[in-house]
Amino acid sequence: MDYYISKTVNQNFEDAIQHVTERLKDEGFGVLTEIDVKETLKNKLDVDFKKYKILGSCNPNFAHQALLKEDKIGTMLPCNVIVEEHEDGTVEVSAVNPLASMQAVENKELNNIAQQVQSSLSKIIETL
Repeated sequence: MDYYISKTVNQNFEDAIQHVTERLKDEGFGVLTEIDVKETLKNKLDVDFKKYKILGSCNPNFAHQALLKEDKIGTMLPCNVIVEEHEDGTVEVSAVNPLASMQAVENKELNNIAQQVQSSLSKIIETL
């Protein structure tokens, strides 16, 4: 099982960020954090890196359900979605596969929630 869901999109980097943010919102997710990895690596290590942003997204309903089942699940929240531009100019959007990450948690009560989150994130990625 892959630990991520991914798709190459026919958009430029900035448009892809805007589009995935809108699609996340449509599915009840909000973007809590936005990390510009390119900028951070340049500022902290003075290295050049490709355009790469991490969007820390959260669906409050799913998060609440998961927290009620497993209070330490917060260590795995939010659900990260990345937008990256490859050397050839293609842009790829990827999201965590919660089914894969939940394998590390020994709580079967989370399986249904993880399946719902995975379904939502897959739908978002597929419709980009």
